[in-house]
Amino acid sequence: MSQETKPVRPADRLALVNEYYFSRKGKEVARLNAEGKDIISLAIGSPDMPPSEATVDTLCREARRPDAHGYQPTTGIPQLREAMAGFYLRRYGVTLDPKTEIQPLIGSKEGILHVTLAFVNPGDQVLVPDPGYPTYTSLSRLLGADVVHYDLRPESGWQPDFDALERMDLSRVKLMWTNYPNMPTGARARRDTYEKLVAFARRHGIVVVNDNPYSLILNREPMSLLQVPGAKDCCIEFNSMSKSHNMPGWRIGMIATNAEFISWILKVKSNIDSGTFRPMQLAAVEAYRNDDAWHEEANINVYARRRELAGQVMDALGCAYDPDQVGMFLWGRIPDTYADVEQLTERVLHEARVFITPGFIFGENGRRYVRLSLCAKEEKIAEALRRIREVFGHK
Repeated sequence: MSQETKPVRPADRLALVNEYYFSRKGKEVARLNAEGKDIISLAIGSPDMPPSEATVDTLCREARRPDAHGYQPTTGIPQLREAMAGFYLRRYGVTLDPKTEIQPLIGSKEGILHVTLAFVNPGDQVLVPDPGYPTYTSLSRLLGADVVHYDLRPESGWQPDFDALERMDLSRVKLMWTNYPNMPTGARARRDTYEKLVAFARRHGIVVVNDNPYSLILNREPMSLLQVPGAKDCCIEFNSMSKSHNMPGWRIGMIATNAEFISWILKVKSNIDSGTFRPMQLAAVEAYRNDDAWHEEANINVYARRRELAGQVMDALGCAYDPDQVGMFLWGRIPDTYADVEQLTERVLHEARVFITPGFIFGENGRRYVRLSLCAKEEKIAEALRRIREVFGHK
């Protein structure tokens, strides 16, 4: 006698999110490539250049040690925390206690998870920028928080509208996510914005979390939210080696804030993961020793040449963009002749065989925009430009 099989159902929280856009769209691009289409990707911000030679040499040397393969402390090895503190002092003039005010991360993305778990109860509210990094929204929803979007608009230089924020009911807000230099818009960090964020956090008992991985890219004046007096008491800053040190696959980032906040975050993190492979941590220490000449070439000169070509791609598409943008993307407004952004991006993909990012994935305020990544060799961007001009005509 057969018995009916009871179906297995996923958790309800999965209905709150979709598969990450680049995961889903990447499958389509892979299929097109398998068909011989040779798609050029100007979509994802994954640096295509290697870390410094000394960084790789350190990883190889340390990985050969027979005693290098055991579990590591969740807090990270002391050498790495000290190197991170040295990086903040050298680049931003910010003093951090390496023992108590720094927490290494397996990439900033996991830090979003840990910080949200440490500060936000189900039903609490989280302020998320629109446009903004989609993970701020998706992870907040997965963890039961209510997402409240705040607008970033071009007329204000993609900076928060603090008058609009003050008119909100903030009684349930626990966290506010910010990201300067901004992704996707390329808006620069501003001292006055940072000062207003710290005052806002203090006034309302909200923890402001600034995600700061782009400060060295096409930018000779890096800033940190923690430069503002009192910021460490009420704010958290993420930083990452992915962009500034060409180490996206290594998954090494950091949190900087006060000792009490670090202890709360560590309580979460230590129950979720173990520490990073020791040779990777020692290699990261070496990467933090990169001299100014390495950063000038890798973070400024290379991207400046690519940026020039990406601007020509925007021109060929008829998109308008702010030439003052920093970071490793170029953000442009599509012509009014298109009904929506995908009318443009899908044509670019299927006719010009170039993958670019539609701005709607970053929020409602991105619906009339596209984003180009500078993480492709100059010859690839030049070929993408040639293909687009062939399809769209030279503009």
